[in-house]
Amino acid sequence: MSTLALDPSALLGHLYISFWVPTVLLTAALLLKLPTIVRLWRDPLLRAVGGVLVLAAAVFVFCMPSMIAWLNRLTGVANFAAPWCYSLITANSGACLLFIVTWRDGLPERSARTRRTTRWVVSVYSGVIALLWVLFLLADVPVERVRDLDTYYARTPFMCEEILLYLLAHAVACALSLRLIRDWSGDRGLDAWLRWGLRLLGGGYALSLLYDGAKLGAVVARWCGRSPDWLSTNLAPPVASLAAILLAAGFILPHAGQALHDRLRLRLAHHRLGPLYRLLRDAGGGPGPRFALRAPAGLRLTRRETFIRDALLPLARRLDAGLERRAYAAAVSLGHDPARARALAAAVGVLDAIERGRGGAAPAADADPSALLRRIGEISGALRRRREVAAVRVLADAVPRSGVRVPE
Repeated sequence: MSTLALDPSALLGHLYISFWVPTVLLTAALLLKLPTIVRLWRDPLLRAVGGVLVLAAAVFVFCMPSMIAWLNRLTGVANFAAPWCYSLITANSGACLLFIVTWRDGLPERSARTRRTTRWVVSVYSGVIALLWVLFLLADVPVERVRDLDTYYARTPFMCEEILLYLLAHAVACALSLRLIRDWSGDRGLDAWLRWGLRLLGGGYALSLLYDGAKLGAVVARWCGRSPDWLSTNLAPPVASLAAILLAAGFILPHAGQALHDRLRLRLAHHRLGPLYRLLRDAGGGPGPRFALRAPAGLRLTRRETFIRDALLPLARRLDAGLERRAYAAAVSLGHDPARARALAAAVGVLDAIERGRGGAAPAADADPSALLRRIGEISGALRRRREVAAVRVLADAVPRSGVRVPE
């Protein structure tokens, strides 16, 4: 315990998160979004999401120690991976800032504010990337450092400036993004998915600033003759991994969450129409729509609704309006609220119309099917409890034939 207190690196070593974790999650997020990006390629925001995820995944792939060593061997230049990784980090931070601005303020062709910000970010961060390579060419860094380059060369001319430049560019982009997110999340009218996505993004950028603080702290400590390298080698990497996980979730959640919510809503609506659909199918309404495993949920719901409405049209002409009024009164007397009573009364009317159709009863002259067709969801829900419908039907015969009106 005393060793951990004197040397935080011993504790942080147990908290190490492999760079493969955020890389896999970022790749999974990209693959999850890829079908939508391909299908709606003309949407600039979707293309931007894909670009941000690709850049973020590339950062973690190329910042792995094994990949850093491989890049150095491939080029034959000691520490060539340093400006390459710094450039990827800088490009990714600028791309994330641009995406948030475009996401909040609109596309550049539609918003003058977005156009100005886009020009500023692209020019500044392109200049930073170019300057990173210039500084590397001027620096003398012959000793390869795979894990601790930032602190090892913290006092080396030109390399020191390069390290400070990429950390400053990254910190500025994260701070601006965090400010934009905080201002945006305070707006009223945001849907729940977007609000949660912004919270995750805010957490990710806050951790990114902690990453920059740890790196800068280690560099400044080297300037002062101290060597708390654990800030850079043990604290910063897991913080960066956690930040990437939160950022990936924050970028994906508003899009994937809303799509999942819409798909679930359609599937639930399709499921709720099941009792009425099966009743009409078994009553001779036809074989029903052909099942297609790969058909979209919206298409299956539309087919089921169309089948139900087509099957109800001939039944609606045989509805006994008097029975429906008595069933409504019976349902109310049994303690059901008006909405539930209306649904039970309509279900009783549909069951009676099916029986009358089998008996060859003549259609009613003044039948109006429009009200029935508007209630298919309520009727199907009532049919899930056939005992309640049967109880209302039995009691309806005992209700006097009064002028009870079934509300719309």
